[in-house]
Amino acid sequence: MEIFQQLNEFIDRTSAEGKKPLVVILGATASGKTALSLCVAKMFGGEIISADSRQIYKYMDIGTDKIMPAQQEGTPHHLLNELEPNQEFTVSDFKRMAMKAIEEILRRRHLPILTGGTGLYLNTILQNYQIPRVPPQHDLRFQLQKYYEQYGANQLFKILQEKDPEAAARIHPNNVRYVIRALEINIAGNTPKVDEKAEPLFEVFSVGIEWPRETLYERINGRVDELVHRGLVNEVKTLLMKGFDEKIPAMSSIGYQEIINYVRGNCTLEEAVEEIKKNTRNYAKRQLTWFRHYQDVHWLKGEDIEAFLQAQKQPTALIPNPQ
Repeated sequence: MEIFQQLNEFIDRTSAEGKKPLVVILGATASGKTALSLCVAKMFGGEIISADSRQIYKYMDIGTDKIMPAQQEGTPHHLLNELEPNQEFTVSDFKRMAMKAIEEILRRRHLPILTGGTGLYLNTILQNYQIPRVPPQHDLRFQLQKYYEQYGANQLFKILQEKDPEAAARIHPNNVRYVIRALEINIAGNTPKVDEKAEPLFEVFSVGIEWPRETLYERINGRVDELVHRGLVNEVKTLLMKGFDEKIPAMSSIGYQEIINYVRGNCTLEEAVEEIKKNTRNYAKRQLTWFRHYQDVHWLKGEDIEAFLQAQKQPTALIPNPQ
């Protein structure tokens, strides 16, 4: 594929110019980022950094569709299974850990490949956001959570719009965790949550995977069915038996909350699965809207990528030497 020739030229150019290369592979959930990033890593001597806000947690493998060690084919992966599900993990934490991983990979003279669908995490690296360091304000957070439970996400979001319109413009109203954190920073730090951009630290080559909307939704539906078949219900039950509260941020992920609802007897499994599919499709729609604002992305058709990856798996026919 032409994209690999372009990527090879990018690596040669950055090397000749003494710049730090970074490859970014982005796209909506279920678009095929994991398979493509693994292919790029094997072709160019790369290591993969996950930019997924939930794959950082241990024990959450099926619901996050995390690549398992047996599937990694010897390619180093970073920012997987780093934290317990009840540990705090902020955007600032992600930037610190991702930057450390990228610099270590570059020191090994390998190619860092940042892969994921959490747009805010990608932006912290791509645009070098300078994130205010305000420690978690647990009492304030508790009050804001209570306000959300009493009045709903929209009313909570209106407070953020009044206090910090710039942050509100970047956060979805239903992303209550980020809304609360932005308000924490605004109120406790007495400053808006303005993620100021600094000079880019890396020379970036971004690859995006796009599918026709209906095809993407079909892929999402199929993947949800596969995750349930692989044991998503048991994974959720195990997390609850380990004592992880269902209200912690990690457990608020799509797939976990719906199955918790089923486990608590509030709906049937079929209803929970349909809700996961619907919520995942809505999430993918928001991802696509976010990524639409990115510039200089090499957008590839999902069908072309899938056909190429399938061809790579086919055994090469042996051609006898001429007599």
